Amino acid sequence: MKYGVVDIGSNSVRLMINKDGKTLYKLVKITRLAEGMGDEKILKAQSVDRTVSAVSFFKEKAHQENVDELFVFATAAVRMAKNKDYFVSELKKVTNLCVDVISGEDEAYFGGLGVLKGADGGVVDIGGASAEISVFNGDLQVYSKSLNIGVVKVKDVCGQDQEKAREFILEKISGYGLVPNAKFFGIGGTATSLASLALELDPYDPEKIDGYELSIEKIKQLSDLLYGLKIEDRAKLKGLQPERAEVIAGGALLMYEILNKLQAKSIVVSEGDNLEGYLINKGLI
Repeated sequence: MKYGVVDIGSNSVRLMINKDGKTLYKLVKITRLAEGMGDEKILKAQSVDRTVSAVSFFKEKAHQENVDELFVFATAAVRMAKNKDYFVSELKKVTNLCVDVISGEDEAYFGGLGVLKGADGGVVDIGGASAEISVFNGDLQVYSKSLNIGVVKVKDVCGQDQEKAREFILEKISGYGLVPNAKFFGIGGTATSLASLALELDPYDPEKIDGYELSIEKIKQLSDLLYGLKIEDRAKLKGLQPERAEVIAGGALLMYEILNKLQAKSIVVSEGDNLEGYLINKGLI
């Protein structure tokens, strides 16, 4: 069986094509759905338009791949939005697709399934408007917490001010409380982008990213480097998608402070994530 899965995130929209339990490839488009939501939690029309257009593009791609079924789920930006019904109706009108708006707890759980596949470990997933930590002992999830902080949120609240961002991040991530010790894996665009920057990959190579161990010292170094550069200069760095230049410094700082809180010396970056986890949860792979 061949499946397509679209993840409508707060910073990006992603497509996975999976055949007989094996991921053939993933594609990503940066759409910044959460941009400008603010405390009023209203999705902006232009952000919705960008995102719906990306989903429409991926629907056509999945059709070209002759998938047996296409699934679409959405995360923090949509689930938090007061006007999420507007987004859902726009998506339905343009693409004729129904979207599964998942909870933060499910987002954390699917991420753990997609990475660990029954092994012990923990997962840190930094998105555009939320960040999840989950810890598993085998198939048993022993810790799960989703907080409303992500790379778009850090940028919207703090701009490119490193100290303001640090204070904002530390206040927010105190909400994780006591997290069990584990070997932690990093998923999502921040983790993979930091690994790509560390490896100076051009072009991006998922085989080199998957399993790459990123030390907390290297993440701190990257965070300081990124905050020291203008956005247009970050965009020229080898290994970074230019579209991520505006949010990656805050993402690096958020990853650093989370690992510091977890007392973790490093994080193992994984290409497997909640896209695979979504299918595993449905019993399809």
